[in-house]
Amino acid sequence: MLSHSPDMMNIGPIDVYMHTLGTNLQTVVYSDMEQETEAWRMYVERKNIVLEFLHSDLSPHLLRRHHKRIELLKKCSYYIEILPKHLALGDQNHLMLPTTMFQLIDPWRFQRMKKVGTIQTKIQLLLLTDLLQELERGRAELLRFLETCDSVASFLSRWDAAKQRLASLSEQMDYFLALLVPGRLYVKHRLVSDVGVTKIPHIRLVLSTKMPVTFDRRESVAHENWVSLKWFVASQQPQLEQYELSFKLLEPRTPQERVHCGIMPVTSNTCEIRNLLPDRLYRFTVKRAETYTLVYEQWHDAILLKTKPYHGEEMESAMSEP
Repeated sequence: MLSHSPDMMNIGPIDVYMHTLGTNLQTVVYSDMEQETEAWRMYVERKNIVLEFLHSDLSPHLLRRHHKRIELLKKCSYYIEILPKHLALGDQNHLMLPTTMFQLIDPWRFQRMKKVGTIQTKIQLLLLTDLLQELERGRAELLRFLETCDSVASFLSRWDAAKQRLASLSEQMDYFLALLVPGRLYVKHRLVSDVGVTKIPHIRLVLSTKMPVTFDRRESVAHENWVSLKWFVASQQPQLEQYELSFKLLEPRTPQERVHCGIMPVTSNTCEIRNLLPDRLYRFTVKRAETYTLVYEQWHDAILLKTKPYHGEEMESAMSEP
């Protein structure tokens, strides 16, 4: 009977062990590769989400446009508008409302609502400014996140915080866009007094805006002792409005010149002011005339014009030369 040496007896189990070990190592290698591939896929996908948000909702161009829009809103005139509940804001049919509507509204209550409209407008403008600053800070934070998390592991480890910031900024952007349009005034008390009217009309109050009145810098010119002024309202068809034009002499030289100023009503978008002093600097201001429904108007456009020197003085000085 042949005997087997110990080395010969262990060859079989060793082969099995080495095969199993190789298979396990291969599985581990494949598993690590799959995890790295999955991590890279998540990294690329989530990074693209951040980049898309930065390039669309928080792009520098869009934020600049929002900034200009806020500056424009700060220059607008704000009014209370009375509408039947079935009409939408901007519907021209409300112009057909009877003029007796204001006669039914209690004047003291309406004045109180005007104060509410003023406060609501100021708060809305402040909120818009704060929200835009927060959006700009959010953009800077997201850019720092992309710059500092330059590896897949660091990016994915901070993704939950970044995702929450994205959701917060998205909500703030929606709120910001909603605030760009003046909203409804919430009436806590009845505006219509009990005057024995059989059927009290259902009304609602909303805030409406008018674009600012701006001088036409090209068409507004100064002459020797008079000026020709022109102004316009951007993105608005010419219409009959009441304006208030004021002028004031700057740096008066005598006590009599200190009263060289005035205010005049104008019903068009042009005006000539005469009997001015030659070779002097004047400040002109234009605004809409105040109406019963005006609640907020903080900004008025102004222009500086200097009248031309008196030609008679030039001729006299020329004739006096040898």
